[in-house]
Amino acid sequence: MTVLEDLLEGLVAPPDVWGEGTLFAFSGVDGPTDVLSSFVATATRARYGLLFQLVTRRELRLGVPAGGRVRVATGDVLGVEWPDGTELVVTFTAWHTIVGIVPPAASIELSFEHDRRTDSLDDATIAADTRWGDALVLVRHGPAFALAYGRSAEEALRRAERGARADVGRTAHNRLTFLRDAPSSVEPSSARLLNKCLSVMKVNTLAPEGNITRAWSTPDRVPHRDVWLWDSAFHSFAMNYLDPDLAWDFIAAVLDSQREDGMIPLCHGAHWPADQLTQPPLLAWAVYTNSRVAHHADRLMWSLPRLERAIEWNLRERDRNHNGLLEWYIEDDPDCRSGESGMDNSVRFDAAIALDAVDFSTYAAHDMACLAAIAADLGDTKRARRWTNASRRTSQSIHKLLWNNEHGLYYDRTMTGELTGVAAISGLFPLLLEDLPSERVDRLVDALNDPTRFATRAPAPSVAISDPAWSTDMWRGATWINTNYLIIQGLRRHGRIDAATRLRLQTIELVDRYYNTHGVTFEFYDSTDRRQPTECDRKGPAAGRYDIRGKVDCIRDFHWTAALTACLILEGPTLRVRSGPNHTQ
Repeated sequence: MTVLEDLLEGLVAPPDVWGEGTLFAFSGVDGPTDVLSSFVATATRARYGLLFQLVTRRELRLGVPAGGRVRVATGDVLGVEWPDGTELVVTFTAWHTIVGIVPPAASIELSFEHDRRTDSLDDATIAADTRWGDALVLVRHGPAFALAYGRSAEEALRRAERGARADVGRTAHNRLTFLRDAPSSVEPSSARLLNKCLSVMKVNTLAPEGNITRAWSTPDRVPHRDVWLWDSAFHSFAMNYLDPDLAWDFIAAVLDSQREDGMIPLCHGAHWPADQLTQPPLLAWAVYTNSRVAHHADRLMWSLPRLERAIEWNLRERDRNHNGLLEWYIEDDPDCRSGESGMDNSVRFDAAIALDAVDFSTYAAHDMACLAAIAADLGDTKRARRWTNASRRTSQSIHKLLWNNEHGLYYDRTMTGELTGVAAISGLFPLLLEDLPSERVDRLVDALNDPTRFATRAPAPSVAISDPAWSTDMWRGATWINTNYLIIQGLRRHGRIDAATRLRLQTIELVDRYYNTHGVTFEFYDSTDRRQPTECDRKGPAAGRYDIRGKVDCIRDFHWTAALTACLILEGPTLRVRSGPNHTQ
């Protein structure tokens, strides 16, 4: 049995597309991580090369024969075989050490990205950066090699020499345990995409470090590498299927960052302070969903007062006109008018004025309904009644003040009382609300099916296709998987199963098709499906050449794209477990 045959044993439909930008890093699922080191690689355009995203980047170049077949390509294992039986296997023994075997005639080279000089010592190549105080060391013994990071050349050399003695096949086999333990009862046509999604989830999971005392998730190991509020909620939905305790850690790591006044920051890092803005309130939904599979009353008791204080902060600090609707903070940066909304750069905020926001208000009403359900589960009927009533008040304000009957859509509202008329995807989010009148559900479904608004080739655009400002730029017309997920849950809530199933299948197909082409899950997609995701604008025109430092184009192996696609695959066409509790609970 070859090394690849052994490590792939028991793994059904492994992901097998390796593309530029694929994340390659050690996961906190398997042991300690070190986000401060920046020892994270992305795949280069050259065959099987790795670019390490250190302050001064270094590159591992492999000279291997053409004609190899990729058998497995995850965030921590690459396996390639050739017709003559030779193999390439690359994986991690720890966060700081990569090990592998290469074909006998293959060359392997370590260099600085821009060909700065490296040093040699016996069988080792050393790429040390004395300015930043780190080093990579490459050692090779026959077909085996090891590449290690250290904060000195000596430390990196010790790690590399130890790594060169590792059992590469067994180590890679262990790294793939996460996929072997995954749910297997999925449609065969979706199994490979599901495994890719789970791999992206795994590589974007980190271990406790610095300010973060429990396992946590990040949107992407580069460039974001922080804990983000609404991202973590979305990540937890999918992790509930694999490891509900780990999903809980994702949520609790965000709650741990709560300030004394109740505000939960937009993001915070392991080694740097938290942001001063907040983000969409989805955490009560995340806690409630986790409780459906984990059943820990102590977690509900711990989280409920924190979640209440967070919602109270939003109601107190983000309703300046006291009309029961919430307004995002508006920033001065034209490329980020409202980072709080998560939809920074959206057409909605081009006027740079405060708005009664349909999404913020809907999230809050839905999260308050989830608070009521959590309180009810704990037997606290008084609290449950309080949050049910608060949710209804906000929901009723949304229906009264943000609905445009002529257009059949919800809009943001200015402080002087006019609806903005910007037909954004957020105008469909009230589908999440239990008390949405059925005739309005019909009108929103009509908008979703309207080819002049949201029924594009790759639905659903973040801004209607008819809007003069529509583009492929982020939140200005591109399709995002998280907003599709929200709409699907809302459609299911109101029994529009056919519409939900159609959007579900379109979403899975979109992610799968571009995974097949590029080997990654993208941050967002062109809703007209004319441009490749690599060519979409992101706060300005695409750079043309992938360089995540020089210009952050559409991010690759984006966590919530993978996580929510996994949810859509695992939930099946009609399951209604993710849309939250009824307001009457």
